[in-house]
Amino acid sequence: MNSSEFDRRFDAGDTVLDALDLDAATRPRLQQKRVNVDFPLWMVEQLDREATRLGVTRQSIIKVWLAERLEHRTESSLGTATIH
Repeated sequence: MNSSEFDRRFDAGDTVLDALDLDAATRPRLQQKRVNVDFPLWMVEQLDREATRLGVTRQSIIKVWLAERLEHRTESSLGTATIH
């Protein structure tokens, strides 16, 4: 199927999943890469307390906080930061 047919079917609400090779699908820039970071004990203890309070894992809270910080930093550098 060409792209025009794909778009037409999609816009009409028809299924287009049969035209996709989902086994080969990738999510650019969302691949995982393992990194090791050493934290002082006090920081790990506080991370664990906060993670327990929120009902998430230590890894999850680190990822969310880093993503928020990096997103805020990007918005600030673009002059689009919102004030809460």
